[in-house]
This record gives sequence, C-alpha cells and structure tokens, in this order.
Amino acid sequence: MVVVPDIAGPVQDENSESQVLAISEMSDLFEVTLRTLRFYEEKGLLNPVRKGARRFYGARDIGRMRVILQAKKIGLTLAEIRRVIKLVESSAPRLEQFAELQSICQGQQQILREQKAMLDEQVAEVEGVLDALDTLVVTG
Repeated sequence: MVVVPDIAGPVQDENSESQVLAISEMSDLFEVTLRTLRFYEEKGLLNPVRKGARRFYGARDIGRMRVILQAKKIGLTLAEIRRVIKLVESSAPRLEQFAELQSICQGQQQILREQKAMLDEQVAEVEGVLDALDTLVVTG
C-alpha cells in the first residue's frame, strides 16, 4: 500500500463530500484554536461556508487543513503553502504534482539542513563560552 503524505493533497472518499464541520468541530479535529482557523480563512487558505455568523467547513477545507498543517510542520511559509494548495488542486497530472511537491520539499530540506548546521555551530559556541565561564567560576 502506498501512503500519500498529507501535503500531496486530500484523498477523497465517497462520504467526504457530505462531511461538514462547525468551526468548533474543525478546531477539535485538528487540535488548533478558533483563532488559527480564522487566520487561515483571512489569508485565503480556508474558505468556510458562512451561515449568519457561523462557519462551516466542507471536505475541501478539511483536506486543505491537512495540507496546511503538514506544510507548516516542515516549515513552509504561508506563500509556499498557498503554492502547494494551488498545485494539489490544479488539474495537472498527479505525477507532475508529485514531482513539483518533491522539488518544494527538497528545497525545504536543504534550508533546514543549513539552519541545523548554523544551530550546531551556535550550540558549540555557547558550550565553549559556558566551559570558559565554568573555569572562571571555579577558579574565581
């Protein structure tokens, strides 16, 4: 069985079209705050149906939320998340979508590796400072 990552877009089943969640249910399902959902709506990433003051999320928003959260977890920016959503909702062939997503994720992997190397250097520098301070405190 091939497991498709959430960032590759929602896998729809027959019942997903009828699934509608209120904002509190959406919040509970994804363990995010109501403020987070409103923020993603404000940024155009989610488009709930409004009935009066209430928001209702359908299958498309549920799928988008899975994409958003995985993309956020790997460190993509809102602009990059918007690009991913546009890509996975496009009519491009799935293999082309996967290749583009792979490219996006490889780019992010490189950025994260560079950040990790910088953090490793910073940790080593702090450890050197602490070692020197330990020596001063003990001999002082």
